[in-house]
Amino acid sequence: MKLPIELQEPRGLYLLAALAPLVLLYVLKVRRARHVVSSGWLWSAAARDLLARSPFRRLVAQVPLFLQALAIIAAAIALARPALRSSTLVGEHVAIVVDVSASMRAIDPARGAPRIALARELATSVVKSLGPAGDAMIIEAGRDARIACPLDRDTRRLGDVVARLDARDVEGDLASAVGLAVDRLRAAGGDRRIVVVTDGALGDAALPTSTVPLDVRLVSEPVDNVGVVRVDVRSGTDAATKEEEIQAFALVASFSRAPREVWVTLRLAGVAEPLASRRFRLAPGERAPVLLTFKPDPGDRGKGLVVEVSPHDAFVTDDAAYARVPLGARQPVVLVGAAPSRWLERALLSDPNVELSKGTLAELERTPVAAGTLHVFDRVCPSAPPQGDFLVVGPPPGACLGVSVGAPIDRPAITSWANGDPRLRFLTLDGVHVAKATPLSAGNARDALVRGPTDTLIADASSPGRTGTIVGFDVGESDWPLKASYVLFIRNTLELARAHRASGQVAPSRAGEPIRVPVPGSASKVSVHAPEAKEPRALPVQAGLAIVPDTGRIGHYLVSWDGRDAGSVLVPVNLVSERESDLRQRVKSDPKSGVTVTAATRPALSLSDAGWVLALVALAFVVLDALWLTRAPRGRAAARPVAPRRAA
Repeated sequence: MKLPIELQEPRGLYLLAALAPLVLLYVLKVRRARHVVSSGWLWSAAARDLLARSPFRRLVAQVPLFLQALAIIAAAIALARPALRSSTLVGEHVAIVVDVSASMRAIDPARGAPRIALARELATSVVKSLGPAGDAMIIEAGRDARIACPLDRDTRRLGDVVARLDARDVEGDLASAVGLAVDRLRAAGGDRRIVVVTDGALGDAALPTSTVPLDVRLVSEPVDNVGVVRVDVRSGTDAATKEEEIQAFALVASFSRAPREVWVTLRLAGVAEPLASRRFRLAPGERAPVLLTFKPDPGDRGKGLVVEVSPHDAFVTDDAAYARVPLGARQPVVLVGAAPSRWLERALLSDPNVELSKGTLAELERTPVAAGTLHVFDRVCPSAPPQGDFLVVGPPPGACLGVSVGAPIDRPAITSWANGDPRLRFLTLDGVHVAKATPLSAGNARDALVRGPTDTLIADASSPGRTGTIVGFDVGESDWPLKASYVLFIRNTLELARAHRASGQVAPSRAGEPIRVPVPGSASKVSVHAPEAKEPRALPVQAGLAIVPDTGRIGHYLVSWDGRDAGSVLVPVNLVSERESDLRQRVKSDPKSGVTVTAATRPALSLSDAGWVLALVALAFVVLDALWLTRAPRGRAAARPVAPRRAA
């Protein structure tokens, strides 16, 4: 049977070693002084003691010896901080902080269950151990601290909240959750207590100093782990073939006590066959960079990638990292027209990073193009703006994408141009002659990029999310292609399209952080399909941005939208946290800051400190010893006077 007491600082029992010198003082002979006496008969016992060769004498039981020994024993136990176990949790107001970070999804090797399941069991037992007048609150400690349930006395309702708690693939912030608990209990008054249920994998983080007693309950033992703590994917060039290749960089870290051999593989999401793999040996504590490459197919652009470590260990979450195949350095351009001008084709191909394709307007309406493609329309005008940037050269008279195109005029002069516009940077139109043009009527004066004496020759037809340019003349009917400014104009237009294409790809995010996806203004319905979700969820759109607020699971989030410019984007979400991957870190007790750490395997949930009682007992023994040594000697009884005998 286990005693209902626990020593929180067993090292205090070292004071019991002081009993040995105490007993030694009582068995050592005392060095006596020499005195001259009339007879040695009364001192025969002392004489025999002096004649003995041993420096020790027989131990005689004395009251001071017992009092001093008891004082040392009581002080030693007091220093060991004895605490009484109780089935009722001490405290009128209790804050139960449950760690729901990613490391709580690791499997406990002793019980074969996730740590979060063990945490729920322990938190439930804490709720059941509340006193009759006690109440409790539940706080989730994830990436952000969140109050799952305010102070409540209903243990059934508190138990239901605990049962719904689940770990998330996020980096935890236990210190913020404890700070929130201290802040909420500050106004409660009375006897307060904070119970933290965690696995102790805090990395270099530390719990804050608390004015409220802090009981930390550890739900699992440290385990070895290997995980991906960094990932980056970019487009590069093969040094041998000079062809484009996708380069995936991963940093694999070992938090194990023994060497381990691992495989690192790269594959497309949803495809079992790997694109590249590498096997190597990780030493304890080693961080190994890994480079995996493959040559992409045209259809791979924008697809999801998975970097995976195998064989899996107790913490599967950090064995995978997610990325996306880059769009590549080559800017896709589609030249639309019945017979495209060779001047346009030559200017576009002057950029070595242009991927040019040609077709008619009817073919464009039937064939989808990649996101971020620059559309160049030669002497034709589409009925609706395409998805992405566009350039219309020599449109026919009539309405064209919000700009009115007039009847042709001969030999218009160029008088001014907006040299502050990005499309007209670093160029001059002096000396450019146009044989025939169709004047443009822009809706706003500032939409006129190039003006003649009375008409606009080049107009801006941009809208939110895309840059549109309309040139009101056929470049073949001018000497502009013979000028350097023509090539600069085409290159500036390409650079704008390239920048918009890059910005349209949402950067990878970390788990727990919201995702902001820019969507076209014509989008009628935006939804997101999250990992492990059965159905997509609708998203609100504000100011051209769709926000995914909940990213509690790592993986690929597919954000799609309907409407005239329907499309989608894949956003990778990762954990990549050394703090969460290091399952060896343990939080330690700190009496100065009021932190007490115990293992969850111990049955007691509440401990009442009894050290102060034993400290008072030790002090009482010292006082009794002092009173005994300073007591007054007991005098002999006075002799009764004898009456004198009378003479007979």
